[in-house]
Order: sequence, then C-alpha cells, then structure tokens
Amino acid sequence: MSATNTGVPSMLSHRLPDPVPADEYEQCPVTDVLRRVGDKWTVLVVVLLGQRPFRFNELHRGIQGISQRMLTRTLRGLETDGLVLRTVHPTVPPSVEYRLTPLGGSLLHPLSALADWAVTHQPQIASARRSAQP
Repeated sequence: MSATNTGVPSMLSHRLPDPVPADEYEQCPVTDVLRRVGDKWTVLVVVLLGQRPFRFNELHRGIQGISQRMLTRTLRGLETDGLVLRTVHPTVPPSVEYRLTPLGGSLLHPLSALADWAVTHQPQIASARRSAQP
C-alpha cells in the first residue's frame, strides 16, 4: 500500500515515463531483485533456508535436480546480496553452513504473499492458458 494507506499499491502510485527508458529499467531496484528471485532455484533455496540452517551437501541432497555448480552459484549470489550467511566451521574436513541473514528472512513475507496469490489464482491462470491455445 502507499504511504497514505489509500489502498493503491505503491507500485501503481508512481507514474512511469512513457516510454520507459531502458537504462532506468535496468537500474531499477525492483528489476534487480526480480532477476535474483526469478531464477529457477533461488526461491526454493531461500524457503529451505528459512526453515533452518543447512550444510551444503544436505541442501544439495534436499533439492532434486540442482547441480552442485548451480547450487554454489545460487548460494554465492544470495551471499553477495546479503541474503545468506556462509559460515565455515573449523573441522576436518571443514564444514560449511548456510543460513538466512535478517535481510534474507525479511524476503520470506513477500515471497509467501506471492506464493499465496499464485496458489489462489492458479485455476484462473490455467483456464486462461487453455483458452489461449489454438
């Protein structure tokens, strides 16, 4: 909601230029975050880490179909953005644990809202897709 609580989503209360400049779109913080969470694995990793901390191999075993390389890239990106904390424990061999930071934890609420919306509207979306097919 907007700051004045008018019921108008904040996204709609701001007028975009017409046309929207490409560089403005590319530099938009919303575009940046949607790129991060819009990939194939990030939301799943964030949700799992929202339940509890995981060691790398435990997380890898818990996500069927993700390669070690892709999990590493996903975790590194989340760590770079300050959403995940990587802790190396001084054991032999070293044990690495991943957990959400407070910033990462704050992402769970909007992701949950989006997930609730998707589940609620999935039948309508599926129906529209069927109608659109030739």
